[in-house]
Amino acid sequence: MRGMWRGLVGVAVASLVAVGGAAAQTYPTKPIRWILPYPPGGGTDVMGRLVAEAVAPRLGQQVIVVNQSGASGTVGSDAVRRADPDGYTLLFNASIFVLGRNVVKAAPYDPVADFTPVARIGEVPLILLASNGVTGQTIPEIVAAAKANPSGFNFGLSSLGSAGHLATLEFIRLAGTRIETIAYRGASPALTDLVAGNVQLMIDPITTLLPQAQAGRAKAVAVTAAARSPLAPDVPTTAEAGMPGLVLASWYGVWGPKGLPPAVVARVSAAMADAAKDPAFIAKLATYGIQPTYMGPAEFPGFMQADIDRSIALLRAAGFQPE
Repeated sequence: MRGMWRGLVGVAVASLVAVGGAAAQTYPTKPIRWILPYPPGGGTDVMGRLVAEAVAPRLGQQVIVVNQSGASGTVGSDAVRRADPDGYTLLFNASIFVLGRNVVKAAPYDPVADFTPVARIGEVPLILLASNGVTGQTIPEIVAAAKANPSGFNFGLSSLGSAGHLATLEFIRLAGTRIETIAYRGASPALTDLVAGNVQLMIDPITTLLPQAQAGRAKAVAVTAAARSPLAPDVPTTAEAGMPGLVLASWYGVWGPKGLPPAVVARVSAAMADAAKDPAFIAKLATYGIQPTYMGPAEFPGFMQADIDRSIALLRAAGFQPE
């Protein structure tokens, strides 16, 4: 009798595996929820919508963008962690995501252990903006002004642990002076205070910040890249502006819940790879200063770990403590 039950259990398990495998092979058969863990209007939102629009026809299903913001991106990210690992709830996020509890003490997940990396899809340089009331145009001139009036200078941060936050910490270290940082809930409120002169400096993706400079509401000081951005050819690099050690970019990727079937990962990553080669998609990204840098599920985890190691080193060097 015991042997018979074992046999029945074995058959049941095998049947479930077969059904799950078949479902993965036919995926997707219904719309996909594409979670963006930040409010509309920021760099992650812009890039996430562009990628969702590009992969939807390649997957043959609707990709429904859902902005689920809160707690520096952890609310939306955790919603994906808790979702069924069937490929119908996916996370689109920026490089800040991989730092987890290193920047948000209460983060309810481990970004490496609790998620399935699908693919990396693009990166964008950052840009340093100064409010119009700041004296000077080059970085040494701005640093001199900050040293002369330390209480009158603050950096606005769109989110703790973001590429902009890491670049800000590195700027302060290289400048050799203390400049206070103020964390906001997203880029939009930080930009509002920058334009109003309530904060004097901000570093974030060029996608988000450049329009303010182009409209004359703030000053573009430098891009944190080795070469000038085609989007802003008149804006110098940080090396040209007087701080050669400041080179950082924000990158974007897609993750699913832990245990996402390999066939689903392969299907979504293949759609992303195909989009990254599409001239129309590349041209759209270029209008926002974004470069398509596809990296599939085989290489993506190693890239993530290297980025985590570098970012943690920057945070520790600055004495940053997660909040």
